[in-house]
Amino acid sequence: MDLIKLSAITSTNSYLKEMCTQTQLKDATVVWAQAQTEGRGQRGSTWQSEPGKSLTFSVLKRFHNLSTTEHILINMATSLGVAKALDKLKIPKVAIKWPNDIMSYDKKLCGILIENQLKGKLLSSSIIGIGLNVNNVEFDNLPQAGSLFTITGKNYELEEVLELMVRCILEELEKLEISSHDELKTGYEARLFRKDEISVFEREDGTLLNGIIRGVNREGNLCVELEDESLAEFSLKEVKLRY
Repeated sequence: MDLIKLSAITSTNSYLKEMCTQTQLKDATVVWAQAQTEGRGQRGSTWQSEPGKSLTFSVLKRFHNLSTTEHILINMATSLGVAKALDKLKIPKVAIKWPNDIMSYDKKLCGILIENQLKGKLLSSSIIGIGLNVNNVEFDNLPQAGSLFTITGKNYELEEVLELMVRCILEELEKLEISSHDELKTGYEARLFRKDEISVFEREDGTLLNGIIRGVNREGNLCVELEDESLAEFSLKEVKLRY
């Protein structure tokens, strides 16, 4: 990988996107910021990071034969890559909270934001932003947040964790154009947080429903078995898991 290490910027995704417009960056270019002031997450949320204790970085991945309709596979592969890296660090109970929050037990350790660049009917590249809590101990009004340190009690070298993360993510992304997508979907579903457990979900209008996560469909929507045993499919904007 080509690593660009910066001190402080607003967003690694925005920086990498701007760099792509100015020059032809190599595949697997990584931008790592020691401090990120305007990190973003899913649903327009922000990602808090603590300089010297968090990892905030973005990876540029180029593709050659991936259809725009297969964009969800990038999310699945990235999520699996992060999960497998945490496995190697011996973090317990690693799971993926749909669509791409990475958990240990019931604590969120990592958020992912993916922005795709299109060329006709193909995905030409993706900018994959990762925010990972590593040695953090304080979280501002975020009771569901955790870090590698709070889970294991160990301090970690940020650059070593970064290198492992990038390697595992790229290994999964490299498989997208050469291996079975069904195999990827199966691996992703096996990691789903609270899969096959009765859970509470919140709709856009604030109403609640009970259901059991059974998997995802080919579009990446969440498949939930409802109380009447019917199977409903929800997009990211339609429902939120409460836990």
